[in-house]
Amino acid sequence: MYKIVWLVVFFTVLIWSGIAPKSYLTWFLEVIPALIGLAVLAMTYAKFPLSRLTYAFILLHCCILMVGGHYTYAQVPLFDTFADWFGWSRNHYDKVGHFIQGFVPACIARELLLRLNVVKNERWRCVFVVSFCLAFSAFYEMIEWWTALVIGEDAEAFLGTQGYVWDTQSDMFMALIGSIVFLIFFRKWQDLSIQKTVQGE
Repeated sequence: MYKIVWLVVFFTVLIWSGIAPKSYLTWFLEVIPALIGLAVLAMTYAKFPLSRLTYAFILLHCCILMVGGHYTYAQVPLFDTFADWFGWSRNHYDKVGHFIQGFVPACIARELLLRLNVVKNERWRCVFVVSFCLAFSAFYEMIEWWTALVIGEDAEAFLGTQGYVWDTQSDMFMALIGSIVFLIFFRKWQDLSIQKTVQGE
C-alpha cells in the first residue's frame, strides 16, 4: 500500500508539473533528476529496499523539483507572496530546494552507511555524511554551470540566480545546513525506520 501511495503522489505531481509549465526546457532540466531517482529506486527496490522514512523524504525532494520545474525556481507563487510579506528582494524557493539537496542526500547516505556497515563510528559517520552532501552539492553546481554553457540564454530560469552574485555559495551553504539539520533532528527517527525495514526483510 505504501508503495502505491508513493507512486500515485509522484506521478500526480509529475503530470501536473508538465501541464503548461513556464518553460518546457526548464521543466525537463528540473524534473530529470526526479525521473533518474525513480529509475534507481525501481532497480534497487527488490534487493535493497530503503526505509519508509528515506522513501518519504526522497518523494518530498522529487515534489520540490517538480514544482520548481513547473514554475521555475524564481517564480513559485507562494514564495513570491512570502517575498512581498517579508520585503525580500528575491524569490527564495531555490534555497528550499538546496536545503533539501543537503537534507535528503544526508538521509540516503546515512542509511547506506549504517546498513552496509561502512563507517561504524557514529561521529565519523556524521562527518562523512556532511562531507558527501557538500561534495554532492558542489558537483550539482558544476552540472548547472555546464548546462548553462550548453543552453546559453535560456539558462537563467534553470539556474534561478535572480541576479544574486553569491548564489552558488549560498546554495552550497543551504545544502550544508540541510545535512546538519537531518543529522541533529532525524537520526533516531531514521534508526527506528531502518530497524522496522530490516526486521521486515
